[in-house]
Amino acid sequence: MGYYDEHSPKKREKKRRWAVPTVVGLVLGAVLVLLALPALVQTEMLPYDITIPEDESGLTEGEQGLTGNTTKTVDVDVNTQITEIVDKVRPAVVGVVNMQSRTNFWDQPSDPQQAGIGSGVIYKKQDGTAYVVTNHHVVEGASELEVVLADETRVKAEIVGSDIFTDLAVLEMSGENVEHTIELGNSDNLKAGEPAVAIGNPLSLNFSGSVTKGIISGTQRAIPQDLNGDGVEDWQAEVIQTDAAINPGNSGGALINIEGQLVGINSMKIARSAVEGIGFAIPISAARPIMEELEKNGEVSRAFLGVEAYGLNEVPSSEWQSTLELPEDVEGGLYIRSVSEGSPAIKAGLEAMDVITQLDGNKVTDIIELRQYLYREKGPGDEMEVTYYRDGEKNTTTVTLASQE
Repeated sequence: MGYYDEHSPKKREKKRRWAVPTVVGLVLGAVLVLLALPALVQTEMLPYDITIPEDESGLTEGEQGLTGNTTKTVDVDVNTQITEIVDKVRPAVVGVVNMQSRTNFWDQPSDPQQAGIGSGVIYKKQDGTAYVVTNHHVVEGASELEVVLADETRVKAEIVGSDIFTDLAVLEMSGENVEHTIELGNSDNLKAGEPAVAIGNPLSLNFSGSVTKGIISGTQRAIPQDLNGDGVEDWQAEVIQTDAAINPGNSGGALINIEGQLVGINSMKIARSAVEGIGFAIPISAARPIMEELEKNGEVSRAFLGVEAYGLNEVPSSEWQSTLELPEDVEGGLYIRSVSEGSPAIKAGLEAMDVITQLDGNKVTDIIELRQYLYREKGPGDEMEVTYYRDGEKNTTTVTLASQE
């Protein structure tokens, strides 16, 4: 029998061969257990409870930032809330098809053809009639109108009333197929940064009921408008600014808040290559009284003065003193070019070449300020004190305003 020395070099080499893999295996196993432990705890696959210890900051390992700064995970189910309100509101947002007749070579009218498509919102149903609010420019020039419901049903509609200054129109149609109306909100309470959702028909009815999400970017924005296309600003619309995408065809659609309430009527978009994410909507708090007046009277009754006037900024400053004979302390006003026969202005003694500087003590410098004061602060039959200059002399007169026809 041979002698066996377990301390021989061959034996020691053999032990090293199996010892190294064993140690490596143990280390890898421990690492895998540590990595898998949180997942096993969360899935409750272990037969006992394990609590992951907190560090000195009071945060668990999953809440600790890699850089040493502490962070906290917050789950907010915004998407679910938005999908719920969209499902609720979308049936009240409709397409509005503007149909217009054309004349042929013999001046004979043709059958009405589709001339444009916009959006609208069903806001009321009463006594079998449904009422839709949309934009004035969506229905302008129409000989016939069709409203396309969410289920693609087409219903003939009539214009109840339309107003170019607020870009609003009210339509009426049969309420037989109407099941949903939208809830009107309060745009006066809107704040920059809160969520906003726009619903409408961008580009065509192929994209009907499209939804875009954004925020309220600003409130009470003043946007100049040229209403008659002569290149001169006639009005300033006060609108809500949003970054929710509003494209052609969205006009007249709904801007809603996170509660699904109508807070604005989408109206226009700045379409420039260098500008993105700027859309505008008419605030519902300003639109509501217009809608009610259009529904009741078919038009908006506004105060009428009866002058053709221009801002002094359009008159060469050299003419202020030489022709109009204005004192040096006059910094601005309205130059009257003509006065309408039988108008409140002529009855109050105003004449061409007079320069109006104040209305009821409020400074006025251009035709937009004059219209906004008349249309927002005054009504037909109201009295208004006018301060004006004639031949260098300051005068005042009281005008009894009439109704604009």
